[in-house]
Amino acid sequence: MTDVLDQEVFRYSSDAQPQLLVEDVPLSKLADEFGTPLYVYSKRQIVENFQAFNATLKASGKEHYVSYALKANSNIELLRILAVEGAGADVVSAGELLVALAAGFSPDKITFDGTGKTDAEIELALRANIHAFNVESLEELTVINDIATRLSLRAKISIRVNPNVDAKSHPYISTGLKENKFGIDMAEAREAFLYAAAHPAIEVVGIHVHIGSQITSLDPFIKAARSTVKFVNSLRVKSGIVLEHLNFGGGQGIHYRNVVRHPQLPPDELGEEGEYVPSLSEFVGAVLPILDQTGLKIIFEPGRAIVANSCALLATVLYTKANSVKHFVITDTGMTELIRPCLYDAYHQVVPLKLTPPPLEGAGRGVVSPSQKVDIVGPICETSDFLAQGREMTPLKRGDRLAVLCAGAYGYTLASNYNLRPRAAEVLVDGDTYRVIRARETIEAVAGVSESVITPASAQ
Repeated sequence: MTDVLDQEVFRYSSDAQPQLLVEDVPLSKLADEFGTPLYVYSKRQIVENFQAFNATLKASGKEHYVSYALKANSNIELLRILAVEGAGADVVSAGELLVALAAGFSPDKITFDGTGKTDAEIELALRANIHAFNVESLEELTVINDIATRLSLRAKISIRVNPNVDAKSHPYISTGLKENKFGIDMAEAREAFLYAAAHPAIEVVGIHVHIGSQITSLDPFIKAARSTVKFVNSLRVKSGIVLEHLNFGGGQGIHYRNVVRHPQLPPDELGEEGEYVPSLSEFVGAVLPILDQTGLKIIFEPGRAIVANSCALLATVLYTKANSVKHFVITDTGMTELIRPCLYDAYHQVVPLKLTPPPLEGAGRGVVSPSQKVDIVGPICETSDFLAQGREMTPLKRGDRLAVLCAGAYGYTLASNYNLRPRAAEVLVDGDTYRVIRARETIEAVAGVSESVITPASAQ
């Protein structure tokens, strides 16, 4: 399977004034037609990402599958694509469960995660006959048993075990350490399984492990896999508890740097190659042989790795300004559309939709446009409202359009109406065709007022 990064879904055209394309559609055309901010997705990239993950599992010849984590992106049209491909669904709320079912995911491939499932959510999931709850505490086990008993149903559960493995990612997206709120400590997990097995309305079917997000090294995954396998085999021998599946979670990192390359773009601060991130096939190849030692069905729950690099968030430059310290590029897109930079200090490559500045000779890179170090910021009344800081960019002016790349995961799902801003529209591209898959919110709807509040000046 060819790595999806070599497919060049997002690329510049080869004409004299290069413009950024997604599949066969110029992004500037979409910005002109639908306005900005605008999320634009590639169907081809989503399918290729899923297939790159799933093909290795199929090649194993065993019953393993990929269960997509809806928290990364829950647009129903994107979910329908993955449901058709045969994916399962990992949900963390009643809303995600309902949209997963509506999108066509089979209930026997739906798992319910989360530390704080409400009684109403548990009842809804029980009635839907989902594959399993991933349980995070002993008290949750008791609550699920009581609700299942009241409904005369049997709850299938997996217990989430915390292996105390450092994912080496941002502390806000690390979930596998003892100080994190997730799961049950590995040292206490055996007693938790015995406790669960003693409840009459509970069927213990699996174990769940998830150590974090945007993990760019194989070592934490390998450590977690080995400790989990050791625990599962010990549980079988010492306690007689035989499980059906091992859910290894997600967390696979992606490339955020040098996603799009062109001689006229300023060099990335990490150089041409940027950071090393294992491919999906490398990840599966490293951990699957270890996990298969349990003899269980293996489930993976990727989110970011499926959708992140399928999307560009489009922005328009409103103003530029400078002071004695910095140059600023102020856009109509900010933390309300993509909070990751200010929340996690996350890096996203930002590039112009059109490369029009006159080229100059650049050292060792052929033709390079002049560049300037700028902060790319949004319109929100917060100092933390930025998309990029200290970034080398070709000269930008009012009206220029930009693409913030790899915005498909934790973009729209973390978007907000702060400052009473309408959430952006979403567009799906398929080859040379495209369609709106979520309309832009109206200002009136967000503000909770009627359209007649403002009287046109001509009527006064």
